[in-house]
Amino acid sequence: MKVRRPDRHVQWPEKFGRRFLISVDTEEEFDWDAPFQRSDHTTVTVPKLQEFQDFIENHGVKPVYFVDYAIIEDDTAVAFLRTVADQQTAAIGVHLHPWVNPPFDEQVNVHNSFAGNLPKELEEKKLVELRNAIRDKIGVTPTIFRAGRYGIGPHTTELLIKHGFVLDSSIRPGFDYSGQGGPDFLAAGSQPYWWNGDEKLLEVPLTTVYSGLLRKQANLVAGIMNKSPLVNALFSRSKMLERIPLTPEGISARETKEAIDVALDDDLQLLVFSFHSPSLSPGHTPYVRTEDDLEGFYDWWRDVLEYLETRNVKPIDIEQLMTAASST
Repeated sequence: MKVRRPDRHVQWPEKFGRRFLISVDTEEEFDWDAPFQRSDHTTVTVPKLQEFQDFIENHGVKPVYFVDYAIIEDDTAVAFLRTVADQQTAAIGVHLHPWVNPPFDEQVNVHNSFAGNLPKELEEKKLVELRNAIRDKIGVTPTIFRAGRYGIGPHTTELLIKHGFVLDSSIRPGFDYSGQGGPDFLAAGSQPYWWNGDEKLLEVPLTTVYSGLLRKQANLVAGIMNKSPLVNALFSRSKMLERIPLTPEGISARETKEAIDVALDDDLQLLVFSFHSPSLSPGHTPYVRTEDDLEGFYDWWRDVLEYLETRNVKPIDIEQLMTAASST
């Protein structure tokens, strides 16, 4: 599935100013290099969610936790999520990992790890099963969604609208997963827009920018960079073209601040940050392997949040975001 820039994106109301959103793919720990499995995963990072919540609340931020099925089965996670939902200090969304999400009617493989590749009926059953589990255990019915592995497909938005979802955040501009059978976002942009041009489902892409001498020609060479790590490294090291997603995972604070400048210069009014919850504890992602890495993770946030403040970019929560988008 190839996702392209829409003809029209949301015209951000000037009164809201420049804003940022922090989202967390809240999921189990598993070996990212091993084949997908229904079992042999853990949720030991769950207690670290409270530590991050306390940290980010102190900076006036209400994050979004996109929650998958393995997490909603964890009693500690349920207690945490219920608390932040009751206190309205965070938003709860759906994060669909098909291989750990019932019903288990498909083969477990790379192709089926993208929920959008599943038969429409099975994708729908998994979506509803997870939505209902979150509703029953947390006490709120989630209406925001991010596909695991960014794996939307031809029926995903139709199903989201059918079941009352109002926001999707599955698009990762500048990335192409078609080599594994997933979607191609190389031609997608980072601006929010309404699917199908109406105001039923708001798309809020994760933010990716290109910096460097060739950034205005990024659409012409991004495909080559995506397919060739060697070419990607050559362009990045030479500063000719560098793809920078807004995440503490594999991206330095220096690069991120550069990306913020580029995004604001391009008049992007909403910046969407993301990371995976297993990065909140050492040893579960390639990005945080040691306690020093974890300290660096929080230092990254301190540095970036301070820079956002100097650039007058304020946090926004989901309710404010929906209001801003609907005001146009």
